[in-house]
Amino acid sequence: MECKKALVEAAGDMQKALAILGERSVVIAAKKQDRALGAGTVGAYVHNTAQVGSLVLLLCETDFVSKNEEFVTLARDIAMHASAMRPESVETVLTQPFIKDAERTIAQLIQAATQKFGERIELSELSVFSVK
Repeated sequence: MECKKALVEAAGDMQKALAILGERSVVIAAKKQDRALGAGTVGAYVHNTAQVGSLVLLLCETDFVSKNEEFVTLARDIAMHASAMRPESVETVLTQPFIKDAERTIAQLIQAATQKFGERIELSELSVFSVK
């Protein structure tokens, strides 16, 4: 329904509708910031050279979302990004452009997931391991 509303508001212009949805995702995510995080998943990635890997803890509100395939994939994608970019902290990784889509930051990916799943989602912890 949000997509339809955005298209109507943008008079059928797909690019404007996407921009409207992006703005709304920020507002929706902000409204959910006070909700308790009681579930989540650990995302892991080890590069094919076995020289670098990472673990991330992606939290959400319910087990229903934490077991969702797309949520688990998001955690793995963030772990892959962390292995490639080797950020110093969670705060740093949130501001970085995503390696699979440089037009979106990790924070924007999480905001989009919050809008999609209807739950607060937070990147809680991050560890990168490297031989070198």
